[in-house]
Amino acid sequence: MVQSLWYKEALIYCLNVESFMDGNGDGIGDFRGLIRRLDYLEGIGAGAVWLMPFQPSPRKDHGYDIADYYGVDPRFGTLGDFAEFTHECEQRGIRVLMDLVFNHTSNQHPWFQESRSSPDSPRRDWYIWSDKEPPNRHQGMVFPGLQDALWDYDKKAKAWYFHRFFKFQPDLNMANPEVQAEILKVIGFWIKLGVSGFRLDAAPFIIATDEHEADTHEMEFEFLRDMRRFSQFRRGDSVLLAEANVPPEHAANYFGASGERLHMMFDFHVNPRIFYALATGDAEPLKQGLEDSRVNPPGTQWCHFLRNHDELDLSRLSEEQQAKVFERMAPDDSMRVFDRGIRRRLAPMLNGDRRKIELANSVLLSLPGTPMLRYGEEIGMGEDLSIAGRGAIRTPMQWNDDRHAGFTTAETSMVPLIEDGPYGFRQINVADQRRDPESLLNWTERVIRLRKELPEIGYGEFDILNTNPEILAMRFRWKGACIVIVHNFAEEPREVVLDLGDGSGAGSPLVSLLSYERDEPTDDDGYTMVLEPCGYRWFRVGDPSEGLARKDR
Repeated sequence: MVQSLWYKEALIYCLNVESFMDGNGDGIGDFRGLIRRLDYLEGIGAGAVWLMPFQPSPRKDHGYDIADYYGVDPRFGTLGDFAEFTHECEQRGIRVLMDLVFNHTSNQHPWFQESRSSPDSPRRDWYIWSDKEPPNRHQGMVFPGLQDALWDYDKKAKAWYFHRFFKFQPDLNMANPEVQAEILKVIGFWIKLGVSGFRLDAAPFIIATDEHEADTHEMEFEFLRDMRRFSQFRRGDSVLLAEANVPPEHAANYFGASGERLHMMFDFHVNPRIFYALATGDAEPLKQGLEDSRVNPPGTQWCHFLRNHDELDLSRLSEEQQAKVFERMAPDDSMRVFDRGIRRRLAPMLNGDRRKIELANSVLLSLPGTPMLRYGEEIGMGEDLSIAGRGAIRTPMQWNDDRHAGFTTAETSMVPLIEDGPYGFRQINVADQRRDPESLLNWTERVIRLRKELPEIGYGEFDILNTNPEILAMRFRWKGACIVIVHNFAEEPREVVLDLGDGSGAGSPLVSLLSYERDEPTDDDGYTMVLEPCGYRWFRVGDPSEGLARKDR
């Protein structure tokens, strides 16, 4: 049977059940509410929905402290609600991805409670314990400023336990075969309920053979292959998407030499370079980042994003580059987090500039890989910096300008809303933008639809054409078809000269896919065009009948 590569053509829509839609009027988002909004997700072109953790949890870390891998938090509904949700998604051609959080559990998880109960506990070795205080317990914090150690003493266990993240999130011992077997069991459970794939949270830490050396030493990469084999045995078209903030040269180990491990990885190398280009107008580091990422074995894919549920991590930029991005997009210290990132949404980072917002999303949707869109970005939602940490960008979806933004009918929303200012729900919401044909929402829907009509981007080979430093011009070729997409990161007009070379439709017209524009080649078979500030063009090379756009594009 030929493996389905649906992920090469899909748009992944990332959302948090808690903050998307309340269906029972208790002030918290839930699966009943999410089911009511599936037609909206289908309408904007979502091919898959990635859900933040929704299992039972004390929710000290937005659900990433899981207390039961086999249930649904009662605040969000029941397993029956979840099964109905996946069924309704399937009816609309939408696949469901969920977070697989197995680096750690909550300290309230029964496994940890049993592990700490006695040195002779059958689950003692499910976690990482030390009888003596580790000398390096204050080194390697993931959240500097919020953590003061990686080991804490447990009085009941009379031993020290390891936690890569917060102290209420003890790390599982991934070297234990019983723990690995339990992971596969969890995967099979959720696939049976209709899940099509998993995002592996903190993937490098999951497969690290030593708790302190996840970036530098031998990893248990073969376990990734075991996970893939098992998940595809249960569902042939299931996918594994890893959160692994590693250099591109390390990515081949995660994908596997022949693509036998992970299907996709988030591209944390390219992501900050997009924002550097937006901040400075210099696209050269972005071009180099795309070249660096040419490591994909057959059948694998990068997943690109602008914003996600975490901070914008700039750590893979130089200090000088970071300073320039901070200056333009997070000038106040309150907008920054962990000395490496920005806790803001896209629209306010770009000062609400519609030209730049369109430019950024056009880049996202045209990068060689799978695009991931964070909920609310399609309408230009903002953040609430009065909420601590990453919670600033996890406010409820803004559906209309009624009370509580249409998110809930409760007297009080249990998830803080953005009420005032230019990004308050009375100014930014789905209902208003639905009625405006020129709104960001309608523009986003049109470009997503266009992206889905161009398999050349997901499946084809790409080249970066030699142009001005401020210009990113990419050519995609697949099965004889050719697409050219050009972006101007400068805040001034730029004349662009394109040379497509031989064998790629040179001498044929460039037919716009977003307007009625048509560029004919010059005498030397090159193309000359002028792009407006922050402008972009999507072209098909060749037969005009294949590229004529409708007026609504």
